Amino acid sequence: KNDQSPELVSLWLSFPLLQLSFPGGATRKPLHYSVTASSCTKYKQLVLSAGHLKSPPVLKHSKITYFEVEILDVQSKKQICIVDKVPPSSTLLDVKHKFHKACPQWYPSRVGLQLERNGPYLKDSVNIQSLAASSIITLYFTDLGQQVGWTTFFLTEYTGPLLIYLLFYIRLSTIYDQVESTKNFRHPVVHLACFCHCLHYIRHLLETLFVHKFSGGHTPLKNMIKGCAFYWGFTSWIAYYINHPRYTPPSFGHRQVSLAALGFLMCEAGNHFINVALAHQNHSGSKACFPSPTYNPFTWLFLLVSCPNYTYEVGSWISFTVMTQTLPGRQISPAVPGGDCL
Repeated sequence: KNDQSPELVSLWLSFPLLQLSFPGGATRKPLHYSVTASSCTKYKQLVLSAGHLKSPPVLKHSKITYFEVEILDVQSKKQICIVDKVPPSSTLLDVKHKFHKACPQWYPSRVGLQLERNGPYLKDSVNIQSLAASSIITLYFTDLGQQVGWTTFFLTEYTGPLLIYLLFYIRLSTIYDQVESTKNFRHPVVHLACFCHCLHYIRHLLETLFVHKFSGGHTPLKNMIKGCAFYWGFTSWIAYYINHPRYTPPSFGHRQVSLAALGFLMCEAGNHFINVALAHQNHSGSKACFPSPTYNPFTWLFLLVSCPNYTYEVGSWISFTVMTQTLPGRQISPAVPGGDCL
């Protein structure tokens, strides 16, 4: 301790230590440390320069509102199941997949969901948040039955006529009398009709695979059955008369066949070009803009009608009817536009 200097502050820090025994009975006394005012000032400056101690960051958890979707039967209004923990970003298709996990007998494509009992079926792309008035959303379920994809629908519908016509063309003994089939000579128009008919449906098949774009994913199986019954039935009717051993050629001969065949090929080409133009049409928002006529003469029909592919389709069958001079070919043309709608 230095009493002569007033600037010194004597701080005695006594640290009790274990007394160690040494030889001769000597012990070690506690140590005393003296700290001067200058050393305290330096220590204070060191503490202040370090700043305030920062508390560890608090983790903030974002709150996500989940929805519960209550699915009721449209007829009995009984609850089928509740799909819980549905994020706001989910679509109706996501809800259908979760519904399928709860009820495996109903796969997503055959599930029809409505916001109201008599309302329209909601699209799979609808955001679930847009339907919510509260955290619980009530939807009505309808079983749409067995479903098939649109590509399968049209491939099945168009493959049948292609094969059925060829079966009549080769004159199976189960269809025609074998004696008459070998005896009677085939007129050239019979071979030309087979070529035109096959060309028509091969074009349909190729356009289904590479041109057409389908807006919906599935259609009921009963629609495919009705479509196949129509196309396959009328093809059988047409092929039976044209390939019959007693078939008579057109009344005006070669000129009638040639002009009608030319009209058929032109309508087939026009139908193809229109389908390509419709497949590449521009979309402005939610509304589709129909293509405008271009330098291609086959597209000039857009000046008169909005969907010239149906006009060309009817023209093809009228030309085919004139070329073969058969009634069944004329009967199929009015129904084609409805069945060919994409």
